[in-house]
Amino acid sequence: MKTLVAGNLVLEPQVAAHAQAMFEVLSDPAIYEFENAPPESQAWLEQRFARLESRHSADGSQQWLNWVVRLHSGALAGYVQATVTEEHVASIAYEFASSFWRQRIGSTAVRAMLAELETTYGVTTFVAVLKARNGRSAAFLRHLGFAATPPSDFRPVERESDEIVMYSTLPAR
Repeated sequence: MKTLVAGNLVLEPQVAAHAQAMFEVLSDPAIYEFENAPPESQAWLEQRFARLESRHSADGSQQWLNWVVRLHSGALAGYVQATVTEEHVASIAYEFASSFWRQRIGSTAVRAMLAELETTYGVTTFVAVLKARNGRSAAFLRHLGFAATPPSDFRPVERESDEIVMYSTLPAR
């Protein structure tokens, strides 16, 4: 897993040492309007990041790819992540502190990740699962070229009744 440069952003492979700065980023309550909750503590986040440093599931069937997003100022804005299966499908996710929304940071970072997943990991299909009432995230994904209809040769991903799934077969450039 390598460091990615995208415009004035640097996507660094996430490690436990990022937990201190990311705890502050991920403690922004606005991030959790639709689901989840802030990390319990900095120590909890450090342990989670340490587990993810393995970069793969216990059975080896999935790759866990996580990058923190660093601004040119040196501050961390959030993260992008993907779980890549043996079938070359990537489930993606992202979180950014609300102070960085609507500044093209998210779209630049996610596009860089999608391109890396395609070129280095052979991903052919990208999937994102989100709460149906999260219109902001749905619009963001549409902007990146995702749609609610799965590719014709792809079995739809299971979801909860309050979720939607969006798909893309090409990274947005």
